[in-house]
Amino acid sequence: MLLSDYDAAWAANEFIDYFGRFKTIEDYVRLTKEAAIDKRGASLYSLKDEFFNSDIHPNDMEFSIMPIGARTGVFHTTHALSQQQFFEYLTATSSHVIEHNIPGRELRWMVYEKNTSKIIGFIRFGSPTINSKPRNEWIGEPANLERLNRHAVMGFCIVPSQPFGYNYLGGKLLALMCVSHQARLQLNEVFEKDIALFETTSLYGSTTSASQYDGLKPFMRYRGLTESKFLPLLHNDVFHKLHDRFTFLNNNKPLTENKASSKKLKRQTKMISIIRNSLKQNSQDNELQDFNDVISSAFNLTQRKRFYTSDYGYENVREVILGEQEELRRGQNWDKFYLENIIAWWKKKATKRYEKLKAEGRFRTKVELWTEDDDIQIIR
Repeated sequence: MLLSDYDAAWAANEFIDYFGRFKTIEDYVRLTKEAAIDKRGASLYSLKDEFFNSDIHPNDMEFSIMPIGARTGVFHTTHALSQQQFFEYLTATSSHVIEHNIPGRELRWMVYEKNTSKIIGFIRFGSPTINSKPRNEWIGEPANLERLNRHAVMGFCIVPSQPFGYNYLGGKLLALMCVSHQARLQLNEVFEKDIALFETTSLYGSTTSASQYDGLKPFMRYRGLTESKFLPLLHNDVFHKLHDRFTFLNNNKPLTENKASSKKLKRQTKMISIIRNSLKQNSQDNELQDFNDVISSAFNLTQRKRFYTSDYGYENVREVILGEQEELRRGQNWDKFYLENIIAWWKKKATKRYEKLKAEGRFRTKVELWTEDDDIQIIR
Protein backbone atom coordinates (compact mmCIF):
# COMPACT_ATOMS: atom_id res chain seq x y z
CA MET A 1 0.00 0.00 0.00
CA LEU A 2 1.33 3.43 -1.02
CA LEU A 3 -0.15 6.81 -0.19
CA SER A 4 -0.45 9.85 -2.44
CA ASP A 5 1.82 12.85 -1.85
CA TYR A 6 -0.96 14.59 0.04
CA ASP A 7 -1.98 11.64 2.22
CA ALA A 8 1.62 10.68 3.00
CA ALA A 9 2.46 14.23 4.11
CA TRP A 10 -0.77 14.52 6.11
CA ALA A 11 -0.21 11.23 7.94
CA ALA A 12 3.45 12.03 8.61
CA ASN A 13 2.48 15.40 10.08
CA GLU A 14 -0.06 13.74 12.38
CA PHE A 15 2.72 11.63 13.89
CA ILE A 16 5.10 14.62 13.98
CA ASP A 17 2.56 16.86 15.72
CA TYR A 18 1.76 14.16 18.27
CA PHE A 19 5.21 12.88 19.23
CA GLY A 20 7.01 16.17 18.59
CA ARG A 21 5.46 17.72 21.71
CA PHE A 22 7.14 15.26 24.13
CA LYS A 23 10.55 15.98 25.60
CA THR A 24 10.45 13.36 28.38
CA ILE A 25 8.50 10.23 29.25
CA GLU A 26 6.68 12.27 31.89
CA ASP A 27 5.27 14.54 29.16
CA TYR A 28 3.97 11.51 27.27
CA VAL A 29 2.49 9.73 30.29
CA ARG A 30 0.79 12.86 31.58
CA LEU A 31 -0.89 13.65 28.24
CA THR A 32 -2.08 10.09 27.59
CA LYS A 33 -3.31 9.75 31.16
CA GLU A 34 -5.25 13.00 31.04
CA ALA A 35 -6.77 11.96 27.71
CA ALA A 36 -7.93 8.66 29.21
CA ILE A 37 -9.45 10.44 32.21
CA ASP A 38 -11.24 12.96 29.97
CA LYS A 39 -12.74 10.11 27.94
CA ARG A 40 -13.90 8.40 31.13
CA GLY A 41 -15.86 11.47 32.18
CA ALA A 42 -16.47 12.97 35.59
CA SER A 43 -17.31 10.67 38.52
CA LEU A 44 -20.78 10.93 40.00
CA TYR A 45 -19.16 10.78 43.44
CA SER A 46 -15.73 11.40 44.94
CA LEU A 47 -13.38 8.45 45.41
CA LYS A 48 -11.10 10.23 47.88
CA ASP A 49 -12.74 8.74 50.96
CA GLU A 50 -11.81 5.26 49.73
CA PHE A 51 -8.05 5.86 50.01
CA PHE A 52 -5.69 5.94 52.99
CA ASN A 53 -4.54 9.37 54.22
CA SER A 54 -4.26 8.85 57.99
CA ASP A 55 -1.34 9.61 60.28
CA ILE A 56 -0.55 6.18 61.74
CA HIS A 57 2.84 4.86 62.81
CA PRO A 58 3.92 1.94 60.57
CA ASN A 59 4.23 -0.36 63.60
CA ASP A 60 0.50 0.09 64.26
CA MET A 61 -0.59 -0.89 60.75
CA GLU A 62 -2.12 -4.15 59.60
CA PHE A 63 -2.96 -5.11 56.03
CA SER A 64 -5.47 -7.20 54.14
CA ILE A 65 -5.24 -8.39 50.54
CA MET A 66 -8.46 -8.52 48.54
CA PRO A 67 -8.33 -10.66 45.36
CA ILE A 68 -10.45 -9.29 42.51
CA GLY A 69 -12.46 -11.28 39.99
CA ALA A 70 -13.80 -14.80 39.65
CA ARG A 71 -10.52 -16.73 39.99
CA THR A 72 -8.96 -15.88 43.34
CA GLY A 73 -7.83 -19.28 44.64
CA VAL A 74 -7.71 -20.31 48.29
CA PHE A 75 -7.64 -16.67 49.40
CA HIS A 76 -11.07 -15.95 47.96
CA THR A 77 -13.15 -13.46 49.95
CA THR A 78 -16.88 -12.86 49.69
CA HIS A 79 -16.18 -9.11 49.86
CA ALA A 80 -14.19 -9.02 46.62
CA LEU A 81 -14.98 -6.06 44.39
CA SER A 82 -15.83 -6.41 40.72
CA GLN A 83 -13.16 -6.02 38.07
CA GLN A 84 -14.92 -2.85 36.90
CA GLN A 85 -14.52 -1.28 40.36
CA PHE A 86 -10.89 -2.37 40.48
CA PHE A 87 -10.17 -0.63 37.19
CA GLU A 88 -12.04 2.50 38.29
CA TYR A 89 -9.96 2.84 41.45
CA LEU A 90 -6.70 1.94 39.69
CA THR A 91 -7.34 4.38 36.84
CA ALA A 92 -7.86 7.17 39.35
CA THR A 93 -4.59 6.33 41.12
CA SER A 94 -2.06 5.08 38.58
CA SER A 95 0.11 7.40 36.48
CA HIS A 96 -0.07 5.18 33.41
CA VAL A 97 -3.03 4.29 31.20
CA ILE A 98 -4.56 1.00 32.31
CA GLU A 99 -4.88 -1.81 29.77
CA HIS A 100 -8.01 -3.83 30.54
CA ASN A 101 -6.84 -6.94 28.70
CA ILE A 102 -3.33 -8.36 28.72
CA PRO A 103 -2.30 -11.69 27.13
CA GLY A 104 -2.26 -14.82 29.29
CA ARG A 105 -3.58 -15.40 32.79
CA GLU A 106 -3.70 -12.69 35.38
CA LEU A 107 -4.47 -12.08 39.04
CA ARG A 108 -5.47 -8.76 40.62
CA TRP A 109 -5.10 -7.65 44.23
CA MET A 110 -6.39 -4.58 46.04
CA VAL A 111 -4.59 -3.96 49.35
CA TYR A 112 -6.15 -2.31 52.41
CA GLU A 113 -4.92 -1.00 55.75
CA LYS A 114 -7.12 -2.86 58.25
CA ASN A 115 -7.48 -0.23 61.00
CA THR A 116 -8.90 2.35 58.60
CA SER A 117 -10.36 -0.01 55.95
CA LYS A 118 -8.78 2.27 53.34
CA ILE A 119 -7.07 1.33 50.05
CA ILE A 120 -3.27 1.57 50.05
CA GLY A 121 -2.51 0.08 46.64
CA PHE A 122 -3.03 -2.25 43.69
CA ILE A 123 -1.19 -5.26 42.29
CA ARG A 124 -1.71 -6.99 38.97
CA PHE A 125 0.14 -10.20 38.07
CA GLY A 126 0.35 -11.63 34.56
CA SER A 127 2.27 -13.98 32.30
CA PRO A 128 5.98 -13.11 31.79
CA THR A 129 7.23 -11.31 28.70
CA ILE A 130 8.53 -13.63 25.98
CA ASN A 131 11.96 -12.06 25.71
CA SER A 132 14.05 -9.89 28.03
CA LYS A 133 17.68 -8.88 27.57
CA PRO A 134 18.48 -8.64 31.32
CA ARG A 135 16.88 -12.04 31.92
CA ASN A 136 18.81 -13.57 29.03
CA GLU A 137 22.06 -12.14 30.36
CA TRP A 138 21.30 -13.41 33.86
CA ILE A 139 20.54 -17.01 32.86
CA GLY A 140 23.07 -16.97 30.01
CA GLU A 141 20.74 -17.58 27.05
CA PRO A 142 17.15 -16.93 25.88
CA ALA A 143 14.79 -18.84 28.15
CA ASN A 144 12.94 -21.95 27.06
CA LEU A 145 9.39 -20.61 26.90
CA GLU A 146 7.71 -23.76 28.21
CA ARG A 147 9.88 -23.80 31.34
CA LEU A 148 9.67 -20.02 31.73
CA ASN A 149 5.87 -20.00 31.58
CA ARG A 150 5.71 -22.81 34.14
CA HIS A 151 7.86 -21.01 36.70
CA ALA A 152 7.70 -17.24 36.06
CA VAL A 153 5.19 -14.44 36.66
CA MET A 154 5.26 -10.72 35.85
CA GLY A 155 4.19 -7.77 37.98
CA PHE A 156 2.40 -5.45 35.52
CA CYS A 157 0.91 -2.99 38.02
CA ILE A 158 2.38 -2.35 41.45
CA VAL A 159 0.80 0.97 42.34
CA PRO A 160 0.56 2.55 45.81
CA SER A 161 -2.13 5.12 46.49
CA GLN A 162 -0.93 8.56 47.48
CA PRO A 163 -0.01 9.81 50.03
CA PHE A 164 0.57 6.28 51.39
CA GLY A 165 3.29 5.61 48.83
CA TYR A 166 5.15 8.82 49.62
CA ASN A 167 4.80 8.75 53.40
CA TYR A 168 5.42 5.06 54.04
CA LEU A 169 7.42 3.63 51.11
CA GLY A 170 4.15 2.10 49.93
CA GLY A 171 5.53 0.98 46.58
CA LYS A 172 8.17 -1.09 48.35
CA LEU A 173 5.53 -2.73 50.55
CA LEU A 174 3.44 -3.76 47.54
CA ALA A 175 6.52 -5.06 45.71
CA LEU A 176 7.41 -7.15 48.76
CA MET A 177 3.88 -8.56 48.92
CA CYS A 178 4.32 -9.69 45.29
CA VAL A 179 7.27 -11.89 46.27
CA SER A 180 5.77 -13.32 49.46
CA HIS A 181 4.91 -17.00 49.82
CA GLN A 182 1.26 -15.97 50.02
CA ALA A 183 1.51 -14.53 46.51
CA ARG A 184 3.41 -17.56 45.22
CA LEU A 185 0.86 -20.03 46.61
CA GLN A 186 -2.11 -18.16 45.19
CA LEU A 187 -0.41 -17.76 41.81
CA ASN A 188 0.32 -21.50 41.76
CA GLU A 189 -3.37 -22.23 42.22
CA VAL A 190 -4.83 -19.59 39.90
CA PHE A 191 -2.20 -19.94 37.15
CA GLU A 192 -1.91 -23.74 37.63
CA LYS A 193 1.89 -23.35 37.62
CA ASP A 194 4.89 -23.86 39.90
CA ILE A 195 5.97 -20.23 40.34
CA ALA A 196 9.56 -19.54 41.40
CA LEU A 197 10.54 -16.38 39.51
CA PHE A 198 8.96 -12.93 39.79
CA GLU A 199 9.83 -10.20 37.27
CA THR A 200 8.87 -6.55 36.94
CA THR A 201 10.10 -3.31 35.38
CA SER A 202 10.15 0.30 36.50
CA LEU A 203 7.59 2.57 34.85
CA TYR A 204 10.00 5.32 33.85
CA GLY A 205 13.02 3.25 32.84
CA SER A 206 16.38 4.99 32.88
CA THR A 207 14.92 8.51 33.09
CA THR A 208 15.22 8.40 36.88
CA SER A 209 18.20 7.31 38.97
CA ALA A 210 16.16 4.99 41.20
CA SER A 211 12.83 3.19 41.45
CA GLN A 212 10.56 1.83 44.19
CA TYR A 213 12.17 -1.60 43.70
CA ASP A 214 15.66 -0.51 44.74
CA GLY A 215 16.97 -1.37 48.19
CA LEU A 216 14.91 -4.57 48.53
CA LYS A 217 17.64 -7.22 48.71
CA PRO A 218 17.44 -10.15 49.33
CA PHE A 219 13.81 -10.07 48.22
CA MET A 220 14.29 -8.36 44.84
CA ARG A 221 17.37 -7.68 42.73
CA TYR A 222 18.12 -5.27 39.89
CA ARG A 223 19.19 -7.13 36.73
CA GLY A 224 19.79 -4.34 34.21
CA LEU A 225 17.93 -2.29 31.60
CA THR A 226 15.52 -3.77 29.10
CA GLU A 227 15.53 -2.90 25.41
CA SER A 228 12.30 -2.19 23.60
CA LYS A 229 11.74 -1.99 19.85
CA PHE A 230 8.24 -0.60 20.24
CA LEU A 231 7.16 3.00 19.85
CA PRO A 232 4.90 4.51 22.53
CA LEU A 233 1.29 4.18 21.44
CA LEU A 234 -0.80 7.03 20.10
CA HIS A 235 -3.70 7.75 22.42
CA ASN A 236 -7.14 6.78 21.18
CA ASP A 237 -8.43 9.93 19.45
CA VAL A 238 -5.27 10.49 17.40
CA PHE A 239 -4.90 6.80 16.66
CA HIS A 240 -8.48 6.37 15.41
CA LYS A 241 -8.27 9.53 13.29
CA LEU A 242 -5.23 8.08 11.51
CA HIS A 243 -6.39 4.50 11.27
CA ASP A 244 -9.83 5.49 9.97
CA ARG A 245 -8.10 7.32 7.12
CA PHE A 246 -5.82 4.37 6.38
CA THR A 247 -8.82 2.04 6.44
CA PHE A 248 -10.64 4.23 3.91
CA LEU A 249 -7.59 4.32 1.63
CA ASN A 250 -7.22 0.54 1.98
CA ASN A 251 -10.58 -0.18 0.33
CA ASN A 252 -12.31 0.14 3.70
CA LYS A 253 -10.23 -2.71 5.18
CA PRO A 254 -8.40 -2.30 8.53
CA LEU A 255 -4.63 -2.71 8.47
CA THR A 256 -4.84 -5.92 10.55
CA GLU A 257 -7.51 -8.45 11.34
CA ASN A 258 -9.86 -7.28 14.07
CA LYS A 259 -9.07 -10.42 16.08
CA ALA A 260 -5.30 -9.88 15.93
CA SER A 261 -3.43 -9.75 19.25
CA SER A 262 -1.77 -6.42 20.12
CA LYS A 263 -3.97 -4.97 17.39
CA LYS A 264 -3.32 -1.29 18.12
CA LEU A 265 0.46 -1.73 18.23
CA LYS A 266 0.51 -3.72 14.98
CA ARG A 267 -1.67 -1.17 13.17
CA GLN A 268 0.43 1.75 14.37
CA THR A 269 3.62 -0.03 13.28
CA LYS A 270 2.13 -0.74 9.86
CA MET A 271 1.04 2.89 9.42
CA ILE A 272 4.59 4.06 10.13
CA SER A 273 5.98 1.60 7.57
CA ILE A 274 3.46 2.72 4.91
CA ILE A 275 4.23 6.40 5.55
CA ARG A 276 7.99 5.83 5.20
CA ASN A 277 7.62 3.83 2.00
CA SER A 278 5.23 6.36 0.52
CA LEU A 279 7.41 9.39 1.32
CA LYS A 280 10.42 7.60 -0.14
CA GLN A 281 8.54 6.53 -3.26
CA ASN A 282 7.18 10.05 -3.73
CA SER A 283 10.66 11.58 -3.30
CA GLN A 284 9.44 13.65 -0.35
CA ASP A 285 12.92 13.63 1.18
CA ASN A 286 12.51 16.56 3.59
CA GLU A 287 9.26 15.19 4.93
CA LEU A 288 10.83 11.74 5.31
CA GLN A 289 13.76 13.16 7.29
CA ASP A 290 11.47 15.10 9.63
CA PHE A 291 9.29 12.03 10.11
CA ASN A 292 12.23 9.74 10.87
CA ASP A 293 13.72 12.24 13.32
CA VAL A 294 10.52 12.46 15.36
CA ILE A 295 9.94 8.69 15.34
CA SER A 296 13.54 8.13 16.46
CA SER A 297 13.12 10.58 19.34
CA ALA A 298 9.84 8.93 20.35
CA PHE A 299 11.54 5.54 20.55
CA ASN A 300 13.95 6.99 23.11
CA LEU A 301 11.11 7.99 25.46
CA THR A 302 10.48 4.48 26.75
CA GLN A 303 13.20 2.40 25.18
CA ARG A 304 14.82 1.10 28.36
CA LYS A 305 13.29 0.11 31.70
CA ARG A 306 14.90 -1.08 34.91
CA PHE A 307 14.35 -4.84 35.26
CA TYR A 308 14.03 -6.65 38.63
CA THR A 309 13.58 -10.27 39.69
CA SER A 310 12.86 -12.31 42.81
CA ASP A 311 13.41 -16.02 43.47
CA TYR A 312 10.82 -16.39 46.31
CA GLY A 313 13.59 -17.85 48.47
CA TYR A 314 14.55 -20.70 46.11
CA GLU A 315 18.28 -21.19 45.51
CA ASN A 316 18.28 -22.82 42.06
CA VAL A 317 15.72 -20.91 39.98
CA ARG A 318 18.23 -20.18 37.20
CA GLU A 319 19.16 -23.85 36.88
CA VAL A 320 15.50 -24.92 36.74
CA ILE A 321 14.64 -22.29 34.13
CA LEU A 322 17.57 -23.54 32.04
CA GLY A 323 16.45 -27.16 32.41
CA GLU A 324 19.69 -28.15 34.13
CA GLN A 325 17.76 -29.21 37.24
CA GLU A 326 14.16 -30.36 37.69
CA GLU A 327 13.36 -29.83 41.36
CA LEU A 328 13.28 -26.41 43.03
CA ARG A 329 15.26 -26.19 46.28
CA ARG A 330 14.56 -23.88 49.20
CA GLY A 331 17.46 -21.56 50.04
CA GLN A 332 18.67 -20.10 53.31
CA ASN A 333 16.42 -17.04 52.88
CA TRP A 334 13.24 -19.11 52.55
CA ASP A 335 11.63 -18.06 55.84
CA LYS A 336 12.21 -14.36 55.11
CA PHE A 337 9.62 -14.56 52.31
CA TYR A 338 6.68 -15.37 54.57
CA LEU A 339 4.32 -12.41 54.49
CA GLU A 340 4.54 -11.64 58.21
CA ASN A 341 8.36 -11.52 58.01
CA ILE A 342 8.26 -9.34 54.90
CA ILE A 343 5.91 -6.85 56.57
CA ALA A 344 8.12 -6.75 59.68
CA TRP A 345 11.14 -6.00 57.45
CA TRP A 346 9.20 -3.23 55.68
CA LYS A 347 8.04 -1.68 58.96
CA LYS A 348 11.65 -0.93 59.95
CA LYS A 349 12.24 0.89 56.64
CA ALA A 350 8.86 2.65 56.74
CA THR A 351 9.43 3.82 60.32
CA LYS A 352 12.63 5.62 59.33
CA ARG A 353 10.82 7.26 56.40
CA TYR A 354 7.79 8.22 58.53
CA GLU A 355 9.85 9.72 61.35
CA LYS A 356 12.06 11.67 58.97
CA LEU A 357 9.09 13.21 57.14
CA LYS A 358 7.42 14.13 60.43
CA ALA A 359 10.60 15.73 61.77
CA GLU A 360 11.09 17.75 58.56
CA GLY A 361 7.44 18.78 58.23
CA ARG A 362 7.06 16.98 54.87
CA PHE A 363 4.41 14.43 55.85
CA ARG A 364 1.51 14.56 53.36
CA THR A 365 -2.21 14.16 54.00
CA LYS A 366 -3.79 15.00 50.62
CA VAL A 367 -5.21 12.09 48.63
CA GLU A 368 -4.01 12.40 45.02
CA LEU A 369 -6.37 11.13 42.31
CA TRP A 370 -6.25 11.82 38.58
CA THR A 371 -10.03 11.98 38.49
CA GLU A 372 -10.09 15.01 40.82
CA ASP A 373 -6.67 16.72 40.71
CA ASP A 374 -4.93 18.69 37.99
CA ASP A 375 -1.41 18.90 39.40
CA ILE A 376 -0.12 15.45 40.38
CA GLN A 377 3.57 14.80 41.00
CA ILE A 378 3.81 12.07 38.38
CA ILE A 379 7.30 10.74 39.08
CA ARG A 380 7.71 9.98 42.79
